[in-house]
Amino acid sequence: MLYTELLRLWDEAVKAVDGRDWQGALSKLEGIYEPTARTLFATAAAHLALGQIEPAIQALDQTIAKDERLAVGFFQRSGVLLLADRLEEALADCIWAQKHMRDNAVIDYRQLGLRFKLFSWQVLYNAAAVHVRMGHWDKAWDILSAAAEEKGGAARGGAVDAALDSISRREVLAPLMVPEGEVFRPRKEEVEQLKQRDFLGKAKVITSMIPNDDFAGFDPLRDQKPGYYEPKVEGGQDSRYMRLKSAYVARTPEEVSVPAGAMVFMFSDADRNGMATVIHDGKKGLLPITMLDPVDPNKAKKKKKKNSVPSGIPLPPSLKPPTRPRTPSNPTEAPPSYVSSTRLSPPPQYVTPTSSPTDLDPTSPSLDDPGSVVVKVHYRYTVALRVPSGTPYSELQQKIGRKLGQPSSQLRLRFKHHGSQVLTPLDTTEGLQSLTEVAEAGRATLWCQIEDPLANRTILYQMVALYDYTAQGPEDLEFSEGDTIDILSEVNEEWLEGHTAGNIGIFPRCFAYQDTGEAQEAHQATIL
Repeated sequence: MLYTELLRLWDEAVKAVDGRDWQGALSKLEGIYEPTARTLFATAAAHLALGQIEPAIQALDQTIAKDERLAVGFFQRSGVLLLADRLEEALADCIWAQKHMRDNAVIDYRQLGLRFKLFSWQVLYNAAAVHVRMGHWDKAWDILSAAAEEKGGAARGGAVDAALDSISRREVLAPLMVPEGEVFRPRKEEVEQLKQRDFLGKAKVITSMIPNDDFAGFDPLRDQKPGYYEPKVEGGQDSRYMRLKSAYVARTPEEVSVPAGAMVFMFSDADRNGMATVIHDGKKGLLPITMLDPVDPNKAKKKKKKNSVPSGIPLPPSLKPPTRPRTPSNPTEAPPSYVSSTRLSPPPQYVTPTSSPTDLDPTSPSLDDPGSVVVKVHYRYTVALRVPSGTPYSELQQKIGRKLGQPSSQLRLRFKHHGSQVLTPLDTTEGLQSLTEVAEAGRATLWCQIEDPLANRTILYQMVALYDYTAQGPEDLEFSEGDTIDILSEVNEEWLEGHTAGNIGIFPRCFAYQDTGEAQEAHQATIL
């Protein structure tokens, strides 16, 4: 969806909200088929104003799915869930809202287009309202007592103190929410860009040789007659083309010399002296009106000869194209170099190899062997080979080492269980027999890495890369999925210093896992 179309529908929906036209706002918002978190928040506000609790909750669910750290989204949903009497979910949203406030006493959402400030004490107030409805009066009292000490609590006119009085009287607290009609609004600067602007402006006629000319557009292209200017005459008007009865020689600089029978265009009527302004051969001058006879230019054109042109512009030179070189009279004479040979060259011969893939490796099993497995190995590049299903680990290492051109003693092989992204080392005793659960239709996939031992540094433990990591700086350690990383030190809770493929650097802890059974189970639990 074009961003300009989204802005237009969003702006129209906000205007409908300001006019309290909730159905109109919903119709505009439903036209946005790629909604954002802020437009979905406006949809929830419109449903809530119409008293539609469940659609409002669904819209807020989508809002939080679009922006998982929107504290005001969790705060608003906690209040709506309280109205729906879904207390456990409302309490969870209060906890998430408090977490995403990141220890801030207040978050001002005006920069994002929402004219609302979310205070920490408001989140605690809703949490206390949940405990009141659960019957936990003492817990609600403790939460409100903590809210009274929050910064900004007194700015609401003692709302927390009033809530404490209500709890002492065992009265239920109403939830706090964003005021009705307050929604995220598009930026004013972007909305103004939606209006079409005429940056060039309208052309204005400054001067023209045509009387009363007010045309400011563009005429279509017309064939230009060589030698003179032919003004455009509207249909239905009298022709202003005149033919000269006899030759006229100019007597003043303002007059023009014209030969007898020449056709001119009368630019203006005759003055009191009987002199009319005409255009002839691109020149403007005066001629006596008595020497001019009207003429129809269309008929005059038909009478013209084929090659005739107005005087003053000569015809282009008539040149014949060069002829082809003569054919030599002597048949034994060699043809010119530009004459291509007509002898047909024989078609290329394509030889189909008759050798089978098994001929390349005499130790490879036959393709028809049901006990063989096609093993795809991910290294810096991907290779494939066919081996017997009972191949031991050491022999499989040697075959892969020969295929990759690497020493087999330094190869480390891993595979993935079904439904898991964790790479598990291949059993060194059973070899491919341990791949029975991952081999499908005689195929298996392995990940291979060259282990380069590191000297003069203590290795704390080893980890396996979960994803590819591209170095963001010279101090970073770059690796690929499945690589074994030697951990040299723990920089902090989020970064580790490691070694792999002869390189040492730092990398994020979350990009790797420790190669133990407990780490694998924890990763699978995270995925589930």
